[in-house]
Amino acid sequence: MDFFHSQESLTSLQWILRAIIAFFFLIIVAKIMGHRSISQLGLLDFIMVISIGNIIAHPLSDESLGLRGSLITMTSLVILYLIGIFLTLKSVKLRNLLDPTPIPLIKNGQIIYKSLAKARISIDVLLSEMRKGQIEEVQKVALALWETNGTISFFLDPQYQPLTPADMQLVTSPFDLPKTIIKEGKIDVKELSTLGKDKKWVTGKIKTTFNLDVNEILLATIDKNESIKIILYK
Repeated sequence: MDFFHSQESLTSLQWILRAIIAFFFLIIVAKIMGHRSISQLGLLDFIMVISIGNIIAHPLSDESLGLRGSLITMTSLVILYLIGIFLTLKSVKLRNLLDPTPIPLIKNGQIIYKSLAKARISIDVLLSEMRKGQIEEVQKVALALWETNGTISFFLDPQYQPLTPADMQLVTSPFDLPKTIIKEGKIDVKELSTLGKDKKWVTGKIKTTFNLDVNEILLATIDKNESIKIILYK
């Protein structure tokens, strides 16, 4: 177990053993810390981010340290990461261990206080997330789940959900995403080609519709009906 201690040099195998032990140690530490500390990252992603950043930083800032050990360690961690990802895809038990099922924080307008402690968040954090979702009352929430990536999903009670055209049995047009044809005064030729148009067409269209030159436009989009909307520089 000499690779635990400071030495003048380590063999490649000792560097790999160090990386393996550090990898699993960080998994345990991250699990103890809880998902709030990880935020938007998955557990394995979190481990890799904090590990690789520290590993490469030391030899770059300390001239007495070589890159060999760091490169071996990083390579070992990447291999462990890929193995971990593969195993989570194949094993439900391992997947549940690394990415456990969401924790219910609110059910039928009632806060589950024990779940807040389990998720390691305060009621202030819960209320803050509700405000971000423009939800002013806990009673309006049918279900709130603390997700494995540190976010909270809110589902409103049906009586508080906004009406949709489907609720009112209205016929709607299919969704169409407008395409950007001008950005910062420059025509996107590639986007135009997918529409079967060219620079001459869009320049003429802008001139006749808005009496403007292309370089005066910050952003311009076009929909399926060839209707162009523009935003000018301010």
